[in-house]
Amino acid sequence: MTLLDIQTTPPRGRPAPTSPVKTYTSVEVCAGAGGQALGLEAAGFEHWACVEWEPAACDTLRANRPQWNVIEGDLRKWKPEPGMVGVDLLAGGVPCPPFSIAGNQLGREDERDLFPEIVRLAQELKPRALMIENVRGLLGKKFDAYRTEIVSNLKKLGYEFCGWELFNAADFGVPQARLRSILVAMRPDAAQFFEWAKPNTKHVTVGDALLPFMRASGWDGAEAWAKGAQGLAPALVGGSKKHGGADLGPTRAKARWAELGIDGKGVATNTPMERGKGMPRLTVSMAAAIQGFPAHWKFQGLKTAAYRQVGNAFPPPVAEAVGKSIRRALLTADTMETGR
Repeated sequence: MTLLDIQTTPPRGRPAPTSPVKTYTSVEVCAGAGGQALGLEAAGFEHWACVEWEPAACDTLRANRPQWNVIEGDLRKWKPEPGMVGVDLLAGGVPCPPFSIAGNQLGREDERDLFPEIVRLAQELKPRALMIENVRGLLGKKFDAYRTEIVSNLKKLGYEFCGWELFNAADFGVPQARLRSILVAMRPDAAQFFEWAKPNTKHVTVGDALLPFMRASGWDGAEAWAKGAQGLAPALVGGSKKHGGADLGPTRAKARWAELGIDGKGVATNTPMERGKGMPRLTVSMAAAIQGFPAHWKFQGLKTAAYRQVGNAFPPPVAEAVGKSIRRALLTADTMETGR
């Protein structure tokens, strides 16, 4: 990866990078178990902070990336350190329930709506770019006025609105039909060079993604199962603490899983199935593969807590694709400025 040599100021209390080549920097909020953070890391961003309120998710971040500055607590109470001002990218996936078609869609009236905090942090951190992810319901007509207000507030802070696009994770190598809205805004010098990531043409199927797991379980029928699972998974649903045990979503989603040869009524603890006793169930590791996480990423907490982290995550490959588009725009702007 080619990194632009730019001057950045590390947050107070964190050592400056020892390498003369510096990467672009980011602060991520509502970081969850690290799906977006992983993707942005792969895109060339160094995380100055990952803010998350769920203890189990924070444990996952710390266990997998001890070098990340994981800040556990309520985003509304978090005040960035002075050294973080001027970070290249402010990113995050603010809570979805206020806008989800599966809920009441209360929007700004929902106490979980954190878009006002994003505007506050944009004012305090003065990032060069913003990338905010949410459910597709946010793009519905019901929230036209609210989206306009958010964009207007960002424009008042000096940002140019690059767009609010709907992405399907399946178009970026994730074996799942997962639709998410993504907002990108940038300072004018870089916004003029921003172009949305282009989707891939070839999809990865559930059978392709999970065959290695099925084989590893010692199941003689793994190959035959994979041939019958040549489709995309429905969107995983992580739910919340108010939700019951771990399962793969509502009735329609479970029916789709059954068509793919998966029992969606629960999540297995260790092996995909007890051979000869019906369809296999996903393990947390298998669910993570459906979300596009690398195999080495280990989720902390008991099964239900770990599965919720997976189900609520933003697929890393999608974050990487959009992150590369943002980084490319920043790089082009900096190259134009320096004349290199």
